[in-house]
Amino acid sequence: MATTKVILRTKIDGLGYEADIVKVKAGFARNYLVPQGKAFEANEKNLANLEELQAKRAERLTAELAEAEKVSAKIAKFKPNFDLEIGQGGKAFGSVTSIDIQKKLEEGGITVDRKAIQLDQPIKTSGKSDVEIKLPQDVNATLTINVVAKEG
Repeated sequence: MATTKVILRTKIDGLGYEADIVKVKAGFARNYLVPQGKAFEANEKNLANLEELQAKRAERLTAELAEAEKVSAKIAKFKPNFDLEIGQGGKAFGSVTSIDIQKKLEEGGITVDRKAIQLDQPIKTSGKSDVEIKLPQDVNATLTINVVAKEG
């Protein structure tokens, strides 16, 4: 298969970030990347403009990191409470899931992707729990939640 080198203009999942020089199949570059404006050929003329793209990438990464740290600080201050119904034998009806946590965060004005919430299994016990949240730029935040048992 024929391959060609292209310079990415935007981030493409599974391929790279802007200003990256990647090797792709010629047809993919010719039929998709270049016509869609997502990349351009890695020739001498375009390589001269590479510094400009790298500067844009550095700006974006800096802004992303600042935003992730701001969200991490908000998450650290936020202490949500969840009600969990408990039956006669002390068995929980339902559980606290990542969807519940995401909804509670949104109520507090914090937007986080549900997949970023690192919850191994739903929480079915009362008490405090720490939940890890992975944000962009390898920033991690810890959310402390309080689950309160209510007789059902």
